[in-house]
Amino acid sequence: MADQIRILMCAPDHYDVDYVINPWMEGNIHKSTRDRSVEQWNQLHNAIKERAIVELVEPQKGWPDMVFTANAGLVLGDNAIVSRFYHKERQGEEPYFKEWFANNGFKVFELPKDLPFEGAGDALFDREGRWLWAGYGFRSELDSHPYIARWLDTEVLSLRLMDERFYHLDTCFCPLAGGYLLYYPPAFDSYSNRLIELRIAEEKRIVVEEPDAVKFACNAVNINQNIIMNQISESLQQRLNNAGFEVVQTPLSEFLKAGGAAKCLTLRVNEPVLEDVHASTPVESRTIQLNGHLLDAGIMNKALDNIVENGGSFKVLNFDLGIERQSTSAAQVRVSAPDHDVMEEIMTQLIDLGAVAPPQEVCDLKTETVAKAGVAPDDFYVSTIYPTEVRVNDQWVKVQNQRMDAAIVVDPQKMTAECKLLRDLAVGDHVMVGFDGIRTVRQAEDREQRNGKKEFTFMGSGVSSERRVELLVEQIAWEMRQVRDQGGKVAVTAGPVVIHTGGAQHLAKLIRDGYIDALLGGNAIAVHDIEQAMMGTSLGVDMQRGVPVSGGHRHHLKVINTVRRYGSIAQAVEQGAIGKGVMYECVKNNVPFVLAGSIRDDGPLPDTEMDLINAQSRYAELIQGADMILMLSTMLHSIGVGNMTPAGVKMVCVDINPAVVTKLSDRGSVESVGIVTDVGLFLSLLIQQLDKLTHPYPLVSTV
Repeated sequence: MADQIRILMCAPDHYDVDYVINPWMEGNIHKSTRDRSVEQWNQLHNAIKERAIVELVEPQKGWPDMVFTANAGLVLGDNAIVSRFYHKERQGEEPYFKEWFANNGFKVFELPKDLPFEGAGDALFDREGRWLWAGYGFRSELDSHPYIARWLDTEVLSLRLMDERFYHLDTCFCPLAGGYLLYYPPAFDSYSNRLIELRIAEEKRIVVEEPDAVKFACNAVNINQNIIMNQISESLQQRLNNAGFEVVQTPLSEFLKAGGAAKCLTLRVNEPVLEDVHASTPVESRTIQLNGHLLDAGIMNKALDNIVENGGSFKVLNFDLGIERQSTSAAQVRVSAPDHDVMEEIMTQLIDLGAVAPPQEVCDLKTETVAKAGVAPDDFYVSTIYPTEVRVNDQWVKVQNQRMDAAIVVDPQKMTAECKLLRDLAVGDHVMVGFDGIRTVRQAEDREQRNGKKEFTFMGSGVSSERRVELLVEQIAWEMRQVRDQGGKVAVTAGPVVIHTGGAQHLAKLIRDGYIDALLGGNAIAVHDIEQAMMGTSLGVDMQRGVPVSGGHRHHLKVINTVRRYGSIAQAVEQGAIGKGVMYECVKNNVPFVLAGSIRDDGPLPDTEMDLINAQSRYAELIQGADMILMLSTMLHSIGVGNMTPAGVKMVCVDINPAVVTKLSDRGSVESVGIVTDVGLFLSLLIQQLDKLTHPYPLVSTV
């Protein structure tokens, strides 16, 4: 019942913006109006009191942010974890909140003094009580999450915050009754967004746009089917109403000046407890040792930056600094990550920098046996370009045939190790898994060269701006619609740039809507389309945020390995491993495709035709009878298809490189149309134009 819900609040007797500890406070020092603050707080208090029991903690002079009781701590059942504030400006609130918890019958837990955690501002229970969402990145540390899981006996899911405007989880994330979620995805990294999508069904996710997000729409108080919040847009209110919620809007502009709204001003102290939910968290911690010229070569900074940039957390356990220029230093660092996959990415980066396990923790590498030729075990270690040694039978063994993007195969009897491409793996091979028992062998001068240098990443450059192409796209859309409605055939030859530029969703829609009858491409477009579908990246670039994911260049290897395990793209789709994307739509809509291999292909995928003679023949078969061929940003495949296409077929070549378009146009066909533009932009405009064509074209008699 609603009247059984208990919420803690603190009157704004001493509230003001006295300092700056978040972006919202900038420019608002002492600009809060006391009378208006009291009025707005009272309106919120009354709105909550009508629906729940409100308890009060006494405000204390000198602590103006004490009004934001969400940060008092975190409560579940009879247990309360008191906050450890990150900023000294709020640390004086801790004893008052601790006293309130103790006086009200809670067993109080306290984190180590150097481990920040800011209560329910960074920890939000699923409204059904199934798990706890815990944020980190600005005010709370990842290392606090295992403590929370153990003390509250609950499952903790870690989310990394990326936007300093949304410095607490409750500013951009609000679990709602019935399993719904109100949230602002750009506030999180790609790992966190994937975790959210795995746990919350799409129909239950209510995405907030930026105009509402910056008004703290997600900083709301949910009491059963009621949502009490600051003012929001009509469209967001309608979506919440459609989901069965009653929205109660109450202005909180005075508190927004300090970076808070409705949820920040409240703390629920009787969260639902489920008997079948117990302590669990995927957070992993490991200790590493770094040796060498850690400061002057920039190794220490690089290592710590890699940990944070990959979504982890660290604590320097000790640092033995060399006192002379020629002296080396040594450091031991505890590394934490939200789950094993993230830890793997972090450890791979650190191993590249020369990190090893401390002497007391050095152990042999782990291997798993290949069960299917050409398929590595799930957790196989992906090799790099750096000379590598692995520990076998308590001895360090140099890895032969060193190269990047391979597996490491070990023979414990012969005491050998070598890099093997996935396709060369044989049944019975012992493949290294995990990252125990491995180290890179680097010369000191190599480390020094890294100082100040940018690490190699795929797709690091930006995208050129484009000219208008609307008129040509309109004509192409009209002809594609006519071809489809008259039972004609449209083929597409496409390169991986379609995926990199965000065009995958548009090409997938064309296939789903029946505009595409055949797809021609190479191994790469399929690999990166599936990579995006499964991992949210393309060539390691986060497709939502448009930035490289550190270590993401290994994602395509993982994807290839997964598909090889299933045996084909179709099998991976049918068994649920692939749930969206271009290749998914081809399989689901029975659109035939041919993937022609090349010497540069990784893997390749099992569907890729590595015999180019056979690939050419299959290409020719699929384009037979085509009325139109779209050539999307793939020079070699477009030229190849162009050379086997008869006159009379409309060819549309789209490429950012004018030379490609010119070469296709020079073949002398009047049916060729060249468009120099970004292929992602082209596909987006094409979808828009097709959506405008609402009436089918009549069949044209050929008599």
